[in-house]
Amino acid sequence: MFGNINNCHNTKDFRRLAKRKLPSPIFHYIDGAADDEVTYRRNTEAYEQCDLIPNVLAGVENIDMSTTVMGKKIDMPLYLAPTALQRLFHYDGEKAVGKAAEKFGTMFGISSLATASIEEISDLIKTPKLFQLYVHKDKGLNKSMIDRCKNSNFDALALTVDTIVGGNRERDLYTGFTSPPRLTLKSLFSFAMHPNWAFNYFTHPRFELSQLKDFFGEGTNISVSVSDYFTKLIDQSMDWKAAEEINKHWGKQFALKGIMSVADAKKAVDIGATAIMVSNHGGRQLDGSRSPFDQLSEIVDAVGDKIDVICEGGIRRGTHVLKALSLGAKACSGGRFYLYALAAGGQKGVEKALLNLQTEIKRDMQLMGVTKVDQLSRTNIKFR
Repeated sequence: MFGNINNCHNTKDFRRLAKRKLPSPIFHYIDGAADDEVTYRRNTEAYEQCDLIPNVLAGVENIDMSTTVMGKKIDMPLYLAPTALQRLFHYDGEKAVGKAAEKFGTMFGISSLATASIEEISDLIKTPKLFQLYVHKDKGLNKSMIDRCKNSNFDALALTVDTIVGGNRERDLYTGFTSPPRLTLKSLFSFAMHPNWAFNYFTHPRFELSQLKDFFGEGTNISVSVSDYFTKLIDQSMDWKAAEEINKHWGKQFALKGIMSVADAKKAVDIGATAIMVSNHGGRQLDGSRSPFDQLSEIVDAVGDKIDVICEGGIRRGTHVLKALSLGAKACSGGRFYLYALAAGGQKGVEKALLNLQTEIKRDMQLMGVTKVDQLSRTNIKFR
């Protein structure tokens, strides 16, 4: 039933199809999280702890779901968060995702661990573009990535602040996942059972980490687990002063990705950030931490009038987006919802996932009795 993306009507459907199409280590890299995955599950469950209160007879034939975030207007209040290693999931990787984002007029973020270069994405799409920066021990690499983004006219830079060491992603330990994939007795059977994936992986341009390949071999020529990559190569001395210096060097829209406390949100304002992504890295770092949605209200109350607050994590439905906007988020972002779709059907899969959510958001706004996203407020949401 779910062999065709046209039969994928929600994220669960895309997840099911992705699981069929990907070798086990690759699928579980997308799907997995840290330790017991409590936080991963909570990220979505949190949205179900409150209810929307609709109004009626509001004249909702014309819906405008656009919003402005990080200085750029986007046509829907949901954008595609930066995620790593996308050519492992489909041979077109970031190029497919970027073109889908452009078709829907929303922002696309690429990762420091992207498998397409900053320049390729800049030349390919005109939709608003965000670059996600991991601060490495190699200062020359950090400067290179920022300068390349400047030269390629990226609109915003997001500094990830919650990966000072790698999370304990136990599924990767069980499956033996590495980047690039390492053939072992444990994984060989799964790769052999997915010949289409193997054919595409080995017959398309060689897998690489495009921003990093000229600085070290880990991840491109040398197989490494994601957890070991973070622990070995990320600069563990990074602090607020370093973040402020990066912001000054960048000089454009600047976000901190991975803010979860009010205290840190206030510090982000102090160093001149223009946005924060309330995020726990999809539950892949500190298991047992709260969900972004659970933290959203108090962070918005503290800094929402000074900085763009973005809710990232656990988004599966249009109603989830509306609930976050009702609490004061300027926009939402997510990764897994489009990675499953990328694995299931490449660019067309991502477009179908975006169409599903766009349709849901529009319908849900009509059912809520609002015609613009800024009409949503805490008066239309109630916690149980």
